[in-house]
Amino acid sequence: MNKLYLFTAFILLAVLSGFSQNKQEEQSGLNWPKEIEKNGTLVVLYQPQLESLEGNILQGRMALSVTPKEEEIVFGALWFKATISADYDERTAYLEKLDITKIHFPEFEDTVKIERFTGFLTKEMESWNMVMSLDRILASLKDKVELDEISEKLNNTPPEIYFRTEPAVLITIDGDPIIKKIEGKGYNYVVNTPFFIVEKKNKYYIKGGKFWYVSNEVVSGYIETKNVPSDLVKFAKENLPDSELDSISKAMDKAPEIIVVTKPSELISTDGKPEYAPINGTQLLYVSNTSDDIIRNINTQELYVLLAGRWYKSKTLEDGSWTFVEPSGLPEDFSKIPEDSEMAEVRVSVPGTPEAQDALLEQVIPQTATVDRKTTTVEVKWDGDPKFEKIKDADVSVAKNSDKTVLLIDKKYYCVDDGIWFIAGKPDGPWVVSDVRPDEVDQIPPESEAYNVKYVYVYESTPEVVYVGYLPGYTSSYVYGGCVVYGTGYWYRPWYHHYYYPRPVTWGFGVHWNPYTGWGFSFGISYGWVGWGFHPYSRAYWGPRGFYPGYRHGYYHGYRHGYRHGAARGYAAGYRQGSRHSYNNVYRKRGTSVHPTGSKRARTNNLNNKARPSTRPNNVYTDKKGNVYQRDKTGNWQQKNNNRTRPTTQPASRPSAKPAQKPTQRPSTKPATRPSTGQTRPANNMSTQQRQQLNSSYQNRSRGNTNYNRARSHGGGGARTGGGGRRR
Repeated sequence: MNKLYLFTAFILLAVLSGFSQNKQEEQSGLNWPKEIEKNGTLVVLYQPQLESLEGNILQGRMALSVTPKEEEIVFGALWFKATISADYDERTAYLEKLDITKIHFPEFEDTVKIERFTGFLTKEMESWNMVMSLDRILASLKDKVELDEISEKLNNTPPEIYFRTEPAVLITIDGDPIIKKIEGKGYNYVVNTPFFIVEKKNKYYIKGGKFWYVSNEVVSGYIETKNVPSDLVKFAKENLPDSELDSISKAMDKAPEIIVVTKPSELISTDGKPEYAPINGTQLLYVSNTSDDIIRNINTQELYVLLAGRWYKSKTLEDGSWTFVEPSGLPEDFSKIPEDSEMAEVRVSVPGTPEAQDALLEQVIPQTATVDRKTTTVEVKWDGDPKFEKIKDADVSVAKNSDKTVLLIDKKYYCVDDGIWFIAGKPDGPWVVSDVRPDEVDQIPPESEAYNVKYVYVYESTPEVVYVGYLPGYTSSYVYGGCVVYGTGYWYRPWYHHYYYPRPVTWGFGVHWNPYTGWGFSFGISYGWVGWGFHPYSRAYWGPRGFYPGYRHGYYHGYRHGYRHGAARGYAAGYRQGSRHSYNNVYRKRGTSVHPTGSKRARTNNLNNKARPSTRPNNVYTDKKGNVYQRDKTGNWQQKNNNRTRPTTQPASRPSAKPAQKPTQRPSTKPATRPSTGQTRPANNMSTQQRQQLNSSYQNRSRGNTNYNRARSHGGGGARTGGGGRRR
């Protein structure tokens, strides 16, 4: 009886889970196909098949069917062009300014009906925006984008890599320590670090989590102390996060070791002596008692570690003689790591894997916004008179003593801030929104600290607004050797005179890639180690681009229950805490003068608000000629036949009439009773190329749907592969 009860409960739970997921998909409005009904005519639109992406212009086609009232169903194909923008917070893509370029009904010769159907579809659809799952977009774009052409010339020299088997924290100082006096106080602090380092009476104190340390030297010799001057305790309380947030170090009995560094460095560590576990189906082992990605190749006994998307190898963990591994030079077994493995999260950094391909495609889809010309501006702070330095091999000079990226190009001054171009006639402004992106920007090499502004674009403009966008390169996400990596790898000298202006960094923050949430960061033990409000005269922190206080629950780089959480799991948890919606899109920081795509326009008049879910399977496709095919459960293709006459090769011409006003009422969500789905015939006359193209479309759609469902099951975060669950 108990076994029967448990089995019944299991089945019921599975059914309810499936129902819940299907209901969630339906309510999201992102599932396919979709139905539109007007004046007795039912139109079914199947999931788009995408053809090209150039800049922010996406082109594609979709299969469709039209069923007039009490008439037979007619199948066709529709080609469209639209501007695209990604919303990585919601894992959606917005297709706006939809332009229908062609409609074709194969083997259908009733010209009167063709004109009527074409006019109906054009009037209805061209007034809409379309919202799609980003994961389905990425999967459909596979093989359509020349990803090899966007590979960067980056610096992959390994940083200093430290290894520890006991709790340790890497304290990074940006070059030689800069000590600044605090007016009216009896102590000083180190300016060029995000960590809390203060000096009083020739002693240096570090505060991290619940621990205090003291040393006679700023870069070495720190030991735990309970004897801390009361004024320093007060100063720390005013400038460090609430200790209640520091749950990890709070639970620790022993203070971790302090490692202070002044040049690019990383820390990898294990919870005691490294423990190895096999990766099924490979000759690889992984270190199981760490949150770092460390793999041993049994055949060569070489160790591999993944840092900022780059692989480095060594014969031993201890000696630190790490060398860079070209992605193409990874052992073949890396590509065989199973999708459900504990190490599945590293597949994104193995060229040729589906995860790597998806990550690469994200690098070419922009996030966009509409910027109000009148109310949007920027303030640039200068430490003394403006100083510019010419960038090597570029007709561009970059400001050295400004708090923002300022460029001098052809006697004009340009500033890029929060993904927006500004222009001024003088370095101190006034600054106005620029409707031009200078071509000379493309000459900037990765050796320059201004390299990332190459990825900020101006698409269109009107007298009132400017349409802008940026690619992930703006936030230091780049492509190298078929994989996504973080940062250029170069160290950029910061500015300091009266004020300290930091520059982008690659190393020291334990950067890890997550397919659904982008780059996650670790910094010491936990959030309580970084003084976000520590530098009131400048930015509240320095570090990787996109690294914000909201990520405090991101990557748990600290001991918890004896082990540590992986980047994917911890970062996803952080997003569920609500931090993602505030900081992932830089345009959200600008307030009402900047409207990220999807904030208003795409949400009000989109296809998802006009169409209802269809009960038909999402298994209808069109080839590049506009022929329509259905894939059955056995994998065979059936061509949808509109009539028995000879095929018509001439596509329907597009009517000249402008689209009518959009319907004022949303169609009923109750599915209509309709005629049969029309005649089919085996696609025996299909060419090998056609069959390959359709099979590729099917495979990409299937993968996109799988990724979409996994993303939703993780609440928008979590590893696509389902891995990352070790070290608990």
